[in-house]
Amino acid sequence: MNSEDSSRRGLILINTGPGKGKTTAAMGTALRAVGNGMRVLMLQFLKGSWHYGELDSTKAFGEDFVLKQMGRGFVKVGGAETDPEDIRLVESGWSEAHEAIMSGEWDMVVLDEINYAISYGMLDPELVAETLLNRPEMVHVILTGRNAHPILVDIADTVTEMREVKHAYQKGILAQRGIEY
Repeated sequence: MNSEDSSRRGLILINTGPGKGKTTAAMGTALRAVGNGMRVLMLQFLKGSWHYGELDSTKAFGEDFVLKQMGRGFVKVGGAETDPEDIRLVESGWSEAHEAIMSGEWDMVVLDEINYAISYGMLDPELVAETLLNRPEMVHVILTGRNAHPILVDIADTVTEMREVKHAYQKGILAQRGIEY
């Protein structure tokens, strides 16, 4: 076995930071994986009520790229404002994510917006870290969302921080179909 073969393993990737493009970058990596014959599951933790273009585009890949929205859309957080139903949906989403990661049926699992669920106190970062550390060797996992938890940053192989330099909305330009959604 050459050194390249022995260094092949599933990676933990985090796309975080205040800038745009975290989910889009994860989608690009997922499309690359599908193009290389891999099976991808993308679970969107908080998205759910809006229609996003990526929902339609992934359907073309059949069972090789499955995208599921696990939430209801935007959530209110903080103290009594956090709706118990949103917490229940995050817990249910995490249960599905854990099973998918550990099953070995997927080559890549994207946990979209999971960093928000963790930073909002809706999901324990220790639970996520334990699953990531004990996953099957060749399973890649991508976590997205602002404020990635330090425990997860520490165990990740690659962490990319998105930083906004300039954005069209600063000039009063609204979100554009095909770009933001």
